[in-house]
Amino acid sequence: MVQQTRTRLLSLLGFVYWGDFADLTLYKSQRGKIVLFHKTWPEVPGSPEQLALRQQMRDAATAWRTLTTPQRQAWELASRKASLCMTGYNLFVWFAFTQDLSTLDTIQRQTKTTLTH
Repeated sequence: MVQQTRTRLLSLLGFVYWGDFADLTLYKSQRGKIVLFHKTWPEVPGSPEQLALRQQMRDAATAWRTLTTPQRQAWELASRKASLCMTGYNLFVWFAFTQDLSTLDTIQRQTKTTLTH
């Protein structure tokens, strides 16, 4: 059952929560209300393609964690300097999925950064 509550009921010290919390999923509607409902689970296992994609995401996250702090900061800086609508982590994951070296070279050249991959 979907319930809409006032934003201030789910806020703590000015922060509003969204996403999964215990057995609930919360998000903010376009009208500014917090919507919460019981989390649902898939009834069938993922397809081989879904499982492969999830593994690729795990591998990208693991590779990000192996970067040093300066290397992560370089990805964040490149994302900001290139005015991309994504974080450095998102840029790193994009590259992990696409392996698009020509675009990455362009970003490095335009932002004057060196990105470790």
